[in-house]
Amino acid sequence: MQVTRRRSSAAKDPSGTLGRRFGRRGTLTAIATTVVLATTAGIAYGQTHQFGFQQVGQVTDDGQVVSSDQYIAPYGDRLLINDGKIMSSTVSPDGTHLAATVTDGGMALAIVDVNSWKVQQLVGTSASADLKINSNNVGQEGPNYSPDGKTLWMPQLRGYDRFPVNADGTLGAPTFVGIPDVGSRHAVVAQAVFSPDGSTVYAAANGENRVVALNAVTGAVEQTWAVGNAPRGMALVGDKLYVSNEGGRLAKPGETTMGSYGAKVPADPDTGASTTGTVSVIDVSNPTAAPGSIDVGLHPTAVYAKNGTVFVTNTADNSVSVIDTAGDQVVQTIATQPWPEASVGYEPNAVTLTDDGRLLVTLGRANAVAVYRYTTAQEPVSYVGLLPTDYFPAEVTTVGNEVIVSNTRGIDARRNSTKHGTHDTTSSLTRFTLPSDDVIKAETGKVFTQNGWHGTSVTRGTGDAAPVPVPVKLGDPSTIKHVFLIVKENRTYDQVFGDMAQGNGDPSLTQFGANVTPNQHALASQFGLYDNTYDVGTNSAEGHNWLMQSDDPEYTESSAGEYERSYDTESDVLGHQKSGFIWTGAQAAGKSVKDFGEFQSSETKPTGATWQNLYCDTQNMRATGAPTAYPIKVGSAIPSLNSVSVQGFPKFDTSVPDIYKEQVWQQDFEKNGPADLNMFWLSNDHTGGATDPAAQVADNDLAVGRMVDEISHSEYWKDSAIFVAEDDSQAGSDHVDGHRAPIQIISPWAQHGTVDSHYYSQITMIRTIEQILGIQPMNQKDTAASPMHGAFTGHPDYTPFTAVPNRTSLTDGLTTAPSCGVDTPAPADPAAAPVPSSAVPAAEATVAAQWDTWKSHQRLTGPHAVPDYANPEQMNRLTWYETHAWSKPYPGDPTIYAPNDVPGAYIPSSESDG
Repeated sequence: MQVTRRRSSAAKDPSGTLGRRFGRRGTLTAIATTVVLATTAGIAYGQTHQFGFQQVGQVTDDGQVVSSDQYIAPYGDRLLINDGKIMSSTVSPDGTHLAATVTDGGMALAIVDVNSWKVQQLVGTSASADLKINSNNVGQEGPNYSPDGKTLWMPQLRGYDRFPVNADGTLGAPTFVGIPDVGSRHAVVAQAVFSPDGSTVYAAANGENRVVALNAVTGAVEQTWAVGNAPRGMALVGDKLYVSNEGGRLAKPGETTMGSYGAKVPADPDTGASTTGTVSVIDVSNPTAAPGSIDVGLHPTAVYAKNGTVFVTNTADNSVSVIDTAGDQVVQTIATQPWPEASVGYEPNAVTLTDDGRLLVTLGRANAVAVYRYTTAQEPVSYVGLLPTDYFPAEVTTVGNEVIVSNTRGIDARRNSTKHGTHDTTSSLTRFTLPSDDVIKAETGKVFTQNGWHGTSVTRGTGDAAPVPVPVKLGDPSTIKHVFLIVKENRTYDQVFGDMAQGNGDPSLTQFGANVTPNQHALASQFGLYDNTYDVGTNSAEGHNWLMQSDDPEYTESSAGEYERSYDTESDVLGHQKSGFIWTGAQAAGKSVKDFGEFQSSETKPTGATWQNLYCDTQNMRATGAPTAYPIKVGSAIPSLNSVSVQGFPKFDTSVPDIYKEQVWQQDFEKNGPADLNMFWLSNDHTGGATDPAAQVADNDLAVGRMVDEISHSEYWKDSAIFVAEDDSQAGSDHVDGHRAPIQIISPWAQHGTVDSHYYSQITMIRTIEQILGIQPMNQKDTAASPMHGAFTGHPDYTPFTAVPNRTSLTDGLTTAPSCGVDTPAPADPAAAPVPSSAVPAAEATVAAQWDTWKSHQRLTGPHAVPDYANPEQMNRLTWYETHAWSKPYPGDPTIYAPNDVPGAYIPSSESDG
């Protein structure tokens, strides 16, 4: 392999640097630099090329690099919360403490002393919690202090944990205040609002489309009101309670709808997104009166009231509705689109108004607070500029003359300093005194640089340019006509390619090296090794969104504390952006599409379709060309996807071999040919199925190898490109960053035999596909992203790829052998690490049996299989033990653990389906 790698001379951030405070007035801030633009024929396509060979976690003059094509360098002081993502936060009535709900780190609450700017107490199920509770479930909004500050109410699945607040601001043991289920639907509680005297708590029962009035002392339900779909934020103004409905109004007869937690939501059949947004108005002084309704923008979330005015963030519409409560009308709509190149994807999600008349709006996906001058509801605001925050701000509030911002992802997954995983999120709080307008305007340029909002991002061509692999202008011809996007599951770079000495790998973390993934290794040698590419999401719920929407909409981000309404949002209308998906963009560009499993939400298998039978059916299909004996039916809740889905190709289900899926695809390919855009979900490298982990990864590897073999020996090879990606990289450790993942770009037009260490991400991959096929970018993230021009060449090499036989038996670990016999693998490569053995030594038989029992409850196989249902910290350890013959502890652990002893076994909680 020819190595053409170049690396940045800047060192990765040393331990501890990321945690230091930034100066109160931004004294340690990003220095504005000239964006490096790559040009062809005078057209700039630079944007995220500014990352060069930088790595995630590295601190540069522009800030710390994160996996979402962004730098972070917040204005003000930073306090790190090393216990997962912040979901929401609130400040005590006396301004001395901040309570933040957290998730994905063993805690449910962090109590911060505002004056000392330190975490004072941690509450959760973890052994290290200062106060132990029974569940870490937390809702999208809250927690909320009572008006007298003596209690704190934390939203959970079926009600609230009500904590007494001690004199020093810490919490005592909670009492649960429940809200009854409505049929099979739980309350999934969101915002809580108190009556002025604190005697009544108004609860947004997000999962039941109602608001419930609770007696604050007894917890008794005193009144309920039916509202719109998925009530979330609330504010009380006089006797009127204003409630944002995430899914808008209830559907009318004959209207196109999609589902969300049992509710029918008005929806667009192509984009799969909700089409209405409303605020319900409840007169709490007249409980029998039906609530009123005010139309606002799409996906209204936060509701904030001050001086008789209500502000509502319309997260999917990038706007804020200003409601005059005197007439209950929207009197102005504030645009929160700072960059003219893209109208979608900034995700305003919190709002507050300072005493000196400056309106602050957090832009979650832009890592910024937008600042406006505000006088009255009727007087149009004036835009001042942006202040940079940490990763995904979710709340903003004021304490005296200081502003405090809660950042859901903070500095991203950097909690561990040696081995990194995607669930190592270190969230943060930032605080500052609001600076002058001149300073805010100066900081705005830094936000633009950190997001790559520079240059002409989308320049449309005339169509008469000479074809090149990745056109500079959108819509100009490409030498590539057929794109294949293969989505796999959950592996880090080091797990697969850590044994390739050419790249930046750590072989001690490699679990599935060349004797398990010989095809991936051969493909990397022939078509290039990419060792600096990152998946953005933490898990599958986020990862598939990033690949299909080039974003993880705010609904999925804010649902991570429970995942009750939905996990993967294929069938949930609230998880779909209004600009659609990559396949709807392809259709709009006049391109044909075929889908094989991706974003499917239902599956029906015939009787007898066991792993063993499907394995034998695969052998028969390959030998005879006969169709499958077990036709599988799939479906999607999104009509635009159903119209392009190929029947018979299963969705996520580890009880179906990937080589079977490859045969279903191959028969369609040979009969009907490919579409312009072809999407696949080959998911068995997830592991957890009928065979042992190495066998499942080998099955996945062989399926991909055979697909590439088939395509590269076909008439379509000359104008094809195959992109292979993981949906996320949560299933193991990586020495650079947990988000670093193995990808492959396979084409006659791809660079061959190189090591490419450019910073790439899932977002840049999707932008590359869009550029090849002439698809309009979907939001500001892929609009700002740079296509992967450097991964391609204008001098094609048409040499095909020949699949490598598997060296790991595909039937290892089966308790019942297939009727057609066990698989006999090819000889292993003696120069590579031996094929992993899952044999259990006698000394570990007892703990292995406990793991077998645990595994049987994880919904990994069958028609009700759920991606990532299993706790990731537990699943990762089981896979490690099984690939190391139960002889070596998981990296960083002192011993081999039983399931219930795993540190982090509380992620996510047992009440979650995630």
